[in-house]
Amino acid sequence: MRYIDESLADGETIIQRGRWPGVFWFGAWAALILLGLILVGVFIFITAYVKMKSTDFAVTNRRVILKRGWLNRHTQELAVESVEGVTLDQSFIARIFGYGRVIVTGTGEARIVFPPMANPVAFRRSIEAARADCGGEVHLAHEDREAINRAAEANENEPVDVAERHEPRRRAKRHTSLIGLRSRR
Repeated sequence: MRYIDESLADGETIIQRGRWPGVFWFGAWAALILLGLILVGVFIFITAYVKMKSTDFAVTNRRVILKRGWLNRHTQELAVESVEGVTLDQSFIARIFGYGRVIVTGTGEARIVFPPMANPVAFRRSIEAARADCGGEVHLAHEDREAINRAAEANENEPVDVAERHEPRRRAKRHTSLIGLRSRR
């Protein structure tokens, strides 16, 4: 059983499973056939085969997942709610052969760079569909939700100065020097 299938939560379903492009499989087989007589071709084929078989990536209704590795497992997961952008990199040759690279950026420093995949437009579309289906709902742990509620109640009990609320904000004066090295105050 694959890692992603094992790690699904209750109610979580796979929307799109990524797959390696056929041209990459062709390259691995070509290396084996053309260079197979030499040990180099066998090494190239085995390396490519293990890499492609041990890499798993998918979009579920809750997460975007990338798993790499055979002996050492390295996973990157990003909640669909925290996805900020999806980028598609596809060169001219990649468009001809129908593959590309999807890059997902999330809140903070989160970034998942997927390996080249077949039909990257459908994968990107699946991420966007999952984002739309989540409706912007943020899933918080019970403790976090309680902490937010306590902070909201504490802020409701504090008096608000009306003059403070209607006073326009003053713009900070900008001091510049001839070469622009002086800092703002």
